[in-house]
Amino acid sequence: MKKAMFALLVSTLCAPAAIAATAGDVTAPIRQFIDAFNSGDTKAEYAACAKGDIVIIDEFAPHLWVGVHAPQQWAADYDKHAQATGVTEGRVTYGLPTRKEIEGDKAYVIVPTVYLYKERGKALTEEGQLTLTLRVEAGAWKITGWTWTGVTPHAAK
Repeated sequence: MKKAMFALLVSTLCAPAAIAATAGDVTAPIRQFIDAFNSGDTKAEYAACAKGDIVIIDEFAPHLWVGVHAPQQWAADYDKHAQATGVTEGRVTYGLPTRKEIEGDKAYVIVPTVYLYKERGKALTEEGQLTLTLRVEAGAWKITGWTWTGVTPHAAK
């Protein structure tokens, strides 16, 4: 009986580590999402996200999107904002994560970014970062939320 209880305890304590170890690179869905945004591939963007509620915070109104369709609503509002403000050629570059916290099947990742775009033909840039939360879903990391934090946009150099 003691051996069975010990085995159960060990398997319970080791399960989150085993899940994280088999989930692959935690930054893969982040790169997938940004690369898909840059190429206009919304299907690949949404595929990087977890099923269920997603939370998004960004600098354009309404600033907060929550729910199962948050990525789709965010994309639609980004398009509306871009049309209203004359934003074109938006793309995001990114670097290696400055912070990764992985606890079992949950993760927190900060990625430095630069948002480059034109507003009414004028080239602008905005250095910032994406702070994301992720979880393992069906054996792979998926995005559960993100927030964009950037400086005030300025003329591109």
